[in-house]
Amino acid sequence: MITLRVNGSTLETDSDPETPLLYVLRNDMELNGAKFGCGLGQCGSCTVLADNMPIFSCLTPIAMLADRDVTTLEGLGSIDAPGPVQRAFIEEQAAQCGYCIPGMIMRAHALLMKNSAPDEAAIRDALEPSLCRCGTHMRILRAVRRASEGFQEQTSAARERNR
Repeated sequence: MITLRVNGSTLETDSDPETPLLYVLRNDMELNGAKFGCGLGQCGSCTVLADNMPIFSCLTPIAMLADRDVTTLEGLGSIDAPGPVQRAFIEEQAAQCGYCIPGMIMRAHALLMKNSAPDEAAIRDALEPSLCRCGTHMRILRAVRRASEGFQEQTSAARERNR
């Protein structure tokens, strides 16, 4: 039995320890934000966060995730209350087919958690493992910059509250 912590909830699963996390998320937890793309860790559509670091859930066996915090797209916000990165992607209309967007959002969120004011090179480097075949790269980059502004405002407001 393996215990997973996903989006603040706990799931005990008797799945084979080598089962990729993506299958448990989608089939057992009904969290369908992470997508099955290539199944080889080459497209990034399955990206989730483990302890705030992006991982390919299609390649990561659940045995490696015991006692770690997993965050999926659903853990960043909801349709009614999207998180800052999700809201920026919506406002910039960054999705075309949308298949890569969950992975892009997760990578952008991880980047902004570490660096709320990344430069263009840092944004491109963070998103590089994700592949968008529709060609909305420029809108995706604008969305990350917009989300960065939101993160900076939150950081500034937090500093003001702590004075």
